[in-house]
Amino acid sequence: MIALNKPTTQPWTTPDQYWPALSRATEALDPPYAAVSVPALAHNAHDMLARANGTTIRVASKSVRVRGVIESVLALPGYHGVLAYTLAEALWLAETIDDIVVGYPTADRDALRTLATSETLARRVTVMVDSVAQLDLIDAVIAPSGREPIRVCLELDASWDSKTIGFTGVFRSPIRTREQALLLASEIVSRPGFRLVGIMSYEAQIAGVVNRPPGKKLRGRLVDWMQRSSFAELLERRSGVVEAVRNLTDLEFVNGGGTGSLERTSSDPSVTEIAAGSGLFGPHLFDGYSHFSPAPAAAFALSVVRKPTPEMATLLGGGWIASGPPAPDRMPQLAWPEGLSFIAREGAGEVQSPLKGAAAAALAPGDRVWLRHTKAGELSEHVNEFALVDGDRIVDTMLTYRGEGKAFL
Repeated sequence: MIALNKPTTQPWTTPDQYWPALSRATEALDPPYAAVSVPALAHNAHDMLARANGTTIRVASKSVRVRGVIESVLALPGYHGVLAYTLAEALWLAETIDDIVVGYPTADRDALRTLATSETLARRVTVMVDSVAQLDLIDAVIAPSGREPIRVCLELDASWDSKTIGFTGVFRSPIRTREQALLLASEIVSRPGFRLVGIMSYEAQIAGVVNRPPGKKLRGRLVDWMQRSSFAELLERRSGVVEAVRNLTDLEFVNGGGTGSLERTSSDPSVTEIAAGSGLFGPHLFDGYSHFSPAPAAAFALSVVRKPTPEMATLLGGGWIASGPPAPDRMPQLAWPEGLSFIAREGAGEVQSPLKGAAAAALAPGDRVWLRHTKAGELSEHVNEFALVDGDRIVDTMLTYRGEGKAFL
């Protein structure tokens, strides 16, 4: 672990100092490699706590995928527990972390058997359900009489079905109403071998949609209106569901929100914790918010290997494309040196990425270019480790999931 003390300066606000310092610290490394600025990571972690206004933050592991970073963040007061993305990942993390909620339903039979036959794992890990069919699947894998009680979290859909603009959000749980939630909750409570311990509802249209997209002022205003309206609807609906389910059984937690909605979600009195993780690394997808500005804590470096013309420079690699709707914003952002851009017909390529722009002419083979991934945790799937940098030196190295030989999804 590393100590994430709140920094007193913000060097990333001066790019011509920040990126060269990263380069000096990592000059002995051969690209491709990734680095995390410890002060920037610490700033982001403390800023998220301030934005959460005292509500506990559960670390969303898919947005990090570096066990050492997750454990370092969990050492800070105000953070507790992990929101995992697969059951296999949760079982692995449960070796050292004692409170893990799997954020998505599972059909991993081997992992379910492992969970159900271990008293320790069954106590530390909670699975997600949104239908009776998922309960049936667990029972089919291992009968209640032959297993430990399975901790269950019920997922409430948090999307907004607007009369004006239609469905907004992501298609997750089919449970939307108080009546639907009570019906499923009653089924969970009445079935042997299950314990209903929590409710989760992820408002993606609020937490994951930027409200100040560059060059799109009108869209930003529309997003502001959508998020205000959507949250007002969810505030009433979620509180009603939570109240009804609490009358049926005790709940240990009610989880909501994400990095982009910490302020709003923390104002919901029915929510006891917020899941967030992307804000720790500060990928470029999160640059377009009006109410917070994460530091670019994580980045990766690639080498210039050729000059197809004197005015251009070509990187080896670069096609680390993010998931989501195919669009230019899914490509890595060229962070340093400034004044670089991809070639429209090639973009960020699997093995080469030609660049143009004012800075390209000055680059020579062997020079390095810093890039930021669109998303946070997906960067960890491309490298085996992160160099942790403070000032002009590497202070630690931490393995990614990939570096530890894990590929969960």
